[in-house]
Amino acid sequence: MGTFAGSTARLTVANGGEKHLELAVEPWADIHRIPPEQARVVVTHSPAANGAWNGTAFGDEPFQVEHRADSVTVWANGHCYHISDREGHEIQAFADQCPVQGPSA
Repeated sequence: MGTFAGSTARLTVANGGEKHLELAVEPWADIHRIPPEQARVVVTHSPAANGAWNGTAFGDEPFQVEHRADSVTVWANGHCYHISDREGHEIQAFADQCPVQGPSA
């Protein structure tokens, strides 16, 4: 795969509770479960060379987050997303057109 010319943004969502936390990633309506005392990193990519992010209700930002007692909704405003652990190991990717994701250096 070639060099990715856009921007990448990461958002860590941690579950400090004793039960699984539901993580919804929009606008794809994908649901993930974060086990207790673990975290997931939502990674999204903007294909725009200038790093522009579209879609947020609060301006030009890569994420919008809504929290409830047992769930978190993350609006990832890139064209695709990955879910990884804190070390960068991919857990799930939404779209084939996302840049290759691997462990962080």
